[in-house]
Amino acid sequence: MAENPNGVVEEENFNQEKKTTTENLYDVVHRLISEPSYTANRIKTSLSPFIPEASRNYTRRVLLWSRQGSPLRPLLLISVGTIALVALTGLLTFMLLLLVATINAIIVSLLISLAVAGGFLALFFALVTATYIGALSVAIVAISTLTFWTTMAIVITTGWVGFFYTVWLVTRKSLGFAKHSLSASGSAISTYSAAWGSRNLLHKHSD
Repeated sequence: MAENPNGVVEEENFNQEKKTTTENLYDVVHRLISEPSYTANRIKTSLSPFIPEASRNYTRRVLLWSRQGSPLRPLLLISVGTIALVALTGLLTFMLLLLVATINAIIVSLLISLAVAGGFLALFFALVTATYIGALSVAIVAISTLTFWTTMAIVITTGWVGFFYTVWLVTRKSLGFAKHSLSASGSAISTYSAAWGSRNLLHKHSD
């Protein structure tokens, strides 16, 4: 049975393409593993043009959402933004304190390593470690407490402002409705009085 040359050539081409694809995939995976900085730079380069545009679009949509609907939406947006800002400020403050404490611990450790070993050194190192842990604990408690109570104050203030604003809106709507009702009643009374006066005049003329 004779072999088909075209089939042999097609099979060889398929094997060559498969081998090339395998090699290309291997190269890509190897590059991703061996060059993470290159991959990060490629991702950063490909995404950096879209980040400002996406931020502007998101900000525009949020502003449009706040302008539409009830007037309480801007108040909600301001309160949520303020709470997020306070939380981020607390987190940033804690990170700065952690960075400063870590740098101080590194410096103290270097000084200890240069000093003479002994019982006083061990006691001093334990004291420094306890001070470091205590300072971090106090900082965490203080920042967490301050952030929590600030957030609660913002929420309570926003709630009261929203309540008074809602009362003001309801009062204004009620006054407008009452004014409209009085105007309609006055117009009806005036029309009825004019009709009654015209009827009386007709009766007088007929008499």
